[in-house]
Amino acid sequence: MSRTAVARRVAVAALVGVSAASLAACSAGQITQTSDQVAAVDGNSANSENNTVAVRDVTVVIEQNNAAALKFTAVNQDPKNVDHVLKTVTINDMDVDLPGAPIAIKPGCSLVAGPASMVDEMPNTDGVCINYIAVPVENVGFAAGGNQNVTFEFDSGNLELPATVNGVVLPAGVEERNASQDVDAVQHGEGHEGHKH
Repeated sequence: MSRTAVARRVAVAALVGVSAASLAACSAGQITQTSDQVAAVDGNSANSENNTVAVRDVTVVIEQNNAAALKFTAVNQDPKNVDHVLKTVTINDMDVDLPGAPIAIKPGCSLVAGPASMVDEMPNTDGVCINYIAVPVENVGFAAGGNQNVTFEFDSGNLELPATVNGVVLPAGVEERNASQDVDAVQHGEGHEGHKH
């Protein structure tokens, strides 16, 4: 091999090494560009021990009228192509009223549950095996941001997991209170004891 060919190979190897080191430096450190990103799915998930069924996006939802609902997707992922049955659901040992329970979930199909307002907005999915049900629950003082233990009883076993309580999510462009009314109240000394003007 000539000295020129060896020199080129050494130069290429050095360039590759510098490039690799530069790329590695981009992800070094405790804080990365993706460290504060949140998963698109809000709720908790679990698979049965034998992986035949799964629950996804398990969340207790508090609506604007302070009503509560249980949101989840139950999936039959059994490779043996057999139906599975969702028998019961409880939140902290409180029975949840599942319309049509026990509910058979066909192979490769999903059962999507949530507040009636969410279920009413779901599109018809011709050719896709998804069933929708509204699952309101009694709001026994669920605290937004807290967790509640939810147990799903399937024919193939139980799944128990904590579910986050999601508070009211307002539609885009809607404010929870009128800030100008608050400013006006402060300027006129209403409703803010301890403040002197």
